[in-house]
Amino acid sequence: MKALIVDDEKNVRKVMRQLGEWESVGINEVLEATNGIEALEIIEKEKPGVIFTDIKMPKMSGLQLIERLNQHSYTGKVILVTGYDDYTFMRKAIQLNSFDYLLKPIDPEAFQQVLTKVVDSLEAEQEENEEILAEAKKLRHSQLMTSLCLNEGTDTAFLHSIIPEAEDIDFTLLYFYQGHQPDPCINELSNELQARNMGATFTFQGEENLYIVLTAKHQWVYVERWISENISIPIRLVQDSFSSFNQIPEVFNGLLTALKGNQYRAIRQVDELEALKRMQEIVAYVEDYYMEDISLQKLSKMFFLTREHISRKFKKETGMTLSKYVTNLRVRQAKQWLLETAETIHSISLMLGYQDEKYFSKLFKKVVGLTPFEYRALYANVRDSEKSSI
Repeated sequence: MKALIVDDEKNVRKVMRQLGEWESVGINEVLEATNGIEALEIIEKEKPGVIFTDIKMPKMSGLQLIERLNQHSYTGKVILVTGYDDYTFMRKAIQLNSFDYLLKPIDPEAFQQVLTKVVDSLEAEQEENEEILAEAKKLRHSQLMTSLCLNEGTDTAFLHSIIPEAEDIDFTLLYFYQGHQPDPCINELSNELQARNMGATFTFQGEENLYIVLTAKHQWVYVERWISENISIPIRLVQDSFSSFNQIPEVFNGLLTALKGNQYRAIRQVDELEALKRMQEIVAYVEDYYMEDISLQKLSKMFFLTREHISRKFKKETGMTLSKYVTNLRVRQAKQWLLETAETIHSISLMLGYQDEKYFSKLFKKVVGLTPFEYRALYANVRDSEKSSI
């Protein structure tokens, strides 16, 4: 923040500069002007937040300076400095909305008190303005999201700046019972999501007590645990996911229909969420190490859960058995290597953890419908055809 001292007496400007503990209150530059006209030029260029100005000066007085600043909607604060304890001046200063005044000779303690008070006032106003802007921005985002949900708008640019990039996004509708006041709860949740860069909340404008939460895939368990621990009022919850913002109207309509058809669930308890989080950790481990030897027995020892529990919960989480999930991951990687590298089929089978090339080929054909050799040859021919047609 910058401050400006306006006085035609050089000694007064020097004394004021020396009296102020500027840096302690956050002012890092102190400027000077000898009259109101010179001050206006500096104010326009430097935008000082605090101005100390003498009342009586040649060319333009302090009161005239304030009048000009008011005409230009100056947002800083002005403190009048005068050697005249004159009620007429003070009444005029009050009419012009000056922040405070100081009498010459300036008392050091009084000067510092005014300096501290004026900076505190500016900072409080800035915080208030930032809160107002944040609320306005949040309302605008909620309006845009509502338009997307109702298929009445196509602007998704705002989502790119507030939703973390992810393969899939979880779309959650939260409905609070009538009579509750959910806004404070949603504001807390919104702050938590933004602080962790996990997603955002929106107030649906078309129906009371209905809120939308968008979060990166696999982050919802954490979010739901936070809700379970911090929000005590009952919540109805429906959830789906999407991979493209164009799917928002379809997903929203499906969730709203489910909600109105009472096909919702409540927020889960912490122990349930812990179990779900553990299962997601197991799935993530499988996705990282699927080319190694992975079995229910190995996972049981690593995660301290029974084989039966892992088998049951893994299928519930992924929709597949462990062996089928691993096979799909390996086949997906094999397809990539077959098309993008010159590795032999034998080499690819070994890298994927299969010692028997014939077994790998049989497995691959079962999933893809072609042997690895046929798959590579087919897509090689497709690429050659595309090149020859260019």
